[in-house]
Amino acid sequence: MTATPLMLTVHIPLTVRRRGGRKVVIAPDGTEAPAVVAARIDSTLVKALARAFRWRRMLEAGRYATIDELAAAEKINGSYVSRIVRLTLLAPELVEAILDGRQAPEITLPMLMGPLPAEWERQRLDR
Repeated sequence: MTATPLMLTVHIPLTVRRRGGRKVVIAPDGTEAPAVVAARIDSTLVKALARAFRWRRMLEAGRYATIDELAAAEKINGSYVSRIVRLTLLAPELVEAILDGRQAPEITLPMLMGPLPAEWERQRLDR
């Protein structure tokens, strides 16, 4: 005698509708289910952060005495190196959000290379 597998059927009463060209799941009570937001990893920002922390490590280890020495060794402009190294002063939660692809759309490398407050709490854009 062989055992037959049991089959379980689950019925979930939901509706799928198009809204603005996207499919939206409508729950039984009529509310829209929240959309899953895919991570939007900005590789330019991630690379800039990696460079910033690598360059800071080189400066702190004494491999280069100044930013100008480091810039000459990397064959890039000292001003650019200075602006990138400043990314190491970003709030840790902002760095994590960038690495995870959870940063706000307005957070771009050019924006971060501009003037930013030194206090981590003031760096939050959702204030």
